[in-house]
Amino acid sequence: MDGEKSVGGLLPKAYNSLKNGDTEGAQRALKEALNLDFEHPEVIFALKCLSWWGERFKKLPEIQDSYGRGGFILSQWKGFYGFLDRMEGEQSDSCLYAVKRYVFSQALGFFEDVLGEGENQHDPFLLLQVGRCCKGVGNFEEALKYLEQAARFRREDGETLSELADVNALLEETRAAKALFREAFFIDPQGIEIRNMDSELILRLADRVRQLGYTGQELLEWIPIYGAIYGVFSVKREMKLAELGKLKQSIFTLENEARGGALLGRGGSLGRKETPPGSGPLIPRLINRYLWLIDHYENTRADPVLIEETMLKIKLADPAVYERYRN
Repeated sequence: MDGEKSVGGLLPKAYNSLKNGDTEGAQRALKEALNLDFEHPEVIFALKCLSWWGERFKKLPEIQDSYGRGGFILSQWKGFYGFLDRMEGEQSDSCLYAVKRYVFSQALGFFEDVLGEGENQHDPFLLLQVGRCCKGVGNFEEALKYLEQAARFRREDGETLSELADVNALLEETRAAKALFREAFFIDPQGIEIRNMDSELILRLADRVRQLGYTGQELLEWIPIYGAIYGVFSVKREMKLAELGKLKQSIFTLENEARGGALLGRGGSLGRKETPPGSGPLIPRLINRYLWLIDHYENTRADPVLIEETMLKIKLADPAVYERYRN
């Protein structure tokens, strides 16, 4: 069977309807496709996705304001990832793209109602949400505008900087993306939702680190280290004097915590050849700071002895990382 009356024709029709916000049209096309092939895996997958989101959207009338409705929609993405993880079989990228376009466009509409032209134009969290939604619907230039505004207010927020980095990468502004990702993963790796990222720059790096056995919170802590090792986080900036002081204090605190947890010996040695998955965030967090300190020494042309001393600390913390970084 050819044309729109075949499963191959009805699926794109359903996805186009969904991207345009016509969920009823998408449902009709998918049900028609299901009548043609009751066991077609992509049709079944798409219907399950629509059903999952349909149940969530039923709750929107219970939320009184547009800001809350938009926030509720975005908050459901983590649950949707869990739903996808539990599903068996191959998943359709075309379907997921259409679902994302639909969901983020709905959330964007609510946030735009709130944004208006008044004081909300300066609400950093609202600007972040609008930027995320613009990115989700594929309007990267508009996303960049809002995320840059949000970052002016949230310079120390890893989530905001990671979203800004991601959209820069999608716009092929690679240098800016690398610098911003490096900053975001230094400030707050746990505040970054890696599955909300869309650019190949960060997703490929995350996959490589995941292949080493790191998952969950640990994955986020190791990403900046391997980002430095693999040359992804290669764009660096000079640190201010106050930042350097905070960095050194942070290193001192983490070293004490690591020794207290028997992750580091009193002489600074780890006591094992490398940090295995499941060891927690302290060691990668500490190594990340060592790398920033080395960058500072290199940028300021400090005494090479200081660099070697810091490299030795990395070697004592994790010899495998030391060897990879050296090479």
